Amino acid sequence: MKRNAIAIGLSAALVGALSACSTPGPAPAPQAEAEPAQKAVVYQMFTRLFGNTKQVNKPWGTLEENGVGKFNDINDAALKGIKELGVSHVWYTGVLHHAVVGDYSQYGISTDDPDVIKGRAGSPYAVKDYYAVNPDMAEDPANRMQEFKALVDRTHNHGMKVLIDIVPNHIARDYVSLGKPEGVEDFGARDDDSVEYARDNNFYYVVGQPFEVPDWEQGYAPLGGEAHPLADGEFAENPAKWTGNGARSAKPNQHDWYETVKVNYGVRPDGSFDFPTLPEGYDKQDLAAHYAFWADKDVPDSWKKFKDIVLFWTEFGIDGFRYDMAEMVPVEFWSYLNSHIKRVNPDAFLLAEVYQPHLYRDYLHKGKMDYLYDKVELYDTLKDIIRGSKTTDAIAPIQAGMADIEHHMLHFLENHDEQRIATPDFAGEPENALPAMVISATLSTSPTMLYFGQDVGERAEVDAGFGKATRTTIFDYWGVEAHQRWMNGGKFDGGQLSEREQALRDYYIKLMQFTRNSSALMGKYAELHTANRDNPGYTNQLFSFARWDNKEQLIVVANFDQNQGTDARFELPAAMVANFGLDDGRYTLVDQIDGSKLTLNVRQGQGQIDLPMAALQSRILLVKAN
Repeated sequence: MKRNAIAIGLSAALVGALSACSTPGPAPAPQAEAEPAQKAVVYQMFTRLFGNTKQVNKPWGTLEENGVGKFNDINDAALKGIKELGVSHVWYTGVLHHAVVGDYSQYGISTDDPDVIKGRAGSPYAVKDYYAVNPDMAEDPANRMQEFKALVDRTHNHGMKVLIDIVPNHIARDYVSLGKPEGVEDFGARDDDSVEYARDNNFYYVVGQPFEVPDWEQGYAPLGGEAHPLADGEFAENPAKWTGNGARSAKPNQHDWYETVKVNYGVRPDGSFDFPTLPEGYDKQDLAAHYAFWADKDVPDSWKKFKDIVLFWTEFGIDGFRYDMAEMVPVEFWSYLNSHIKRVNPDAFLLAEVYQPHLYRDYLHKGKMDYLYDKVELYDTLKDIIRGSKTTDAIAPIQAGMADIEHHMLHFLENHDEQRIATPDFAGEPENALPAMVISATLSTSPTMLYFGQDVGERAEVDAGFGKATRTTIFDYWGVEAHQRWMNGGKFDGGQLSEREQALRDYYIKLMQFTRNSSALMGKYAELHTANRDNPGYTNQLFSFARWDNKEQLIVVANFDQNQGTDARFELPAAMVANFGLDDGRYTLVDQIDGSKLTLNVRQGQGQIDLPMAALQSRILLVKAN
């Protein structure tokens, strides 16, 4: 969650079924997960918005005014439409019970204070109860865990796996779990708040000082200034806790993550560690070795609490987790947590938000993550090319630098933190990013992630309240307009899409289904850009590379130029001809995007193609023997 200076109890039956996950019985030692035979495709759904059909879109509007999506809205038709995009995993974003303004006191849920809530709907990254889901999304809040379980089961029935968020770095200021299994204690229940730090405290404290609500700037007011009995500029917390982004003041500022408190993982205030560290060489050890290392170690209490949480949800049927701001938590904790998860589910899909490239390998090899965001390098570079501040010459060095970890770097062009493609601050029009999408989806063996509404060109043009234009709000009740046209009142058949929106979705469907099913995209890679860079017609707006295995040979070329096409003389170097296993002769190249055909001529071991490329055209050329 890259932000700006950002329950009723379970039914007795469900608790009985799930509470044992805190102390799982004997299980096989974790095994290293084999790399999958197909590219994974993750569909990120902002669950609260996905099924909402209301189109009022009043800034700061209430749930009743603007509407909210429900678990039950995500029906078989919706899941079929998601699966059509080649999706293997659905990341249900924001389903955990986070702080909300709505009144659910009749269900025994404490009322949250708007002074420490972002937006009216609340931040999904200020989790209030890790053992329950958001009551907003249930038809019957008393039955919300069962409604979510039914959604998990429906998703599985459509052949897709389920991911949810885990946010270990911080929790809501007013964390109270009504859904926790017997024997589980709340965060902070045993803290000694007379000291700033103790290893087994769950929080850090500003001793002797009560919490103070930030001074609001630039006309901001909770709920947009609307009166609310709890919006009084006060929130009772004494002593104050450190704020989620690490701010140590009893009075954080508006740009801090003031709605959350930082969790203590045994990192002393001076930054030193109060827990066992991994021995040298453990970056090369497997999951079994990591699990065995922690078996006899005394670890901080927060580690144990989060282990219980992830094992609870694993037992519930969740297939993996997306870890928010993973780099703000010590890598040893991830070794501990992930080796415990993989002990129970060796196939768990573990995705982490890490933005510092020099940390990538530690979080993969020591922390035992499966995948990290490739945001700072590939995403940022592709966006800069679209925006005109870089050329395609910047792509090849990035991929070369990732060669040893390319499979583990998840690619995307949209997510809830980033601007929508179709906004003026990104591509302006959704079609302008299609070359980048082709590159992102085919460049490596890594997973590709799509954000809901991306496939129909959602623009996020309006301020929603706390959430501002260019990003679809995660803080407000809102209707997502282009996505609603695809929803078509719950039919999820695209019945209200314009021809242009439907054409865009069709392009995404064709591309993503191809990437899911192509064996070459799980094979080898070689860039062809350098070899062609000085050829006639090959400009600094083209990028090209080869993907191949023993079944398929592909040549991928994308033209980022939004205005001009080109006729390029394209060469396939002798080394690549040999890699493809081609003899001298003529070969048909079939474009997997539009079905058109070109010819590859191989003479004396060198390949040549007359390559016409329209503006914004991408080609995925499959080599066919004549």
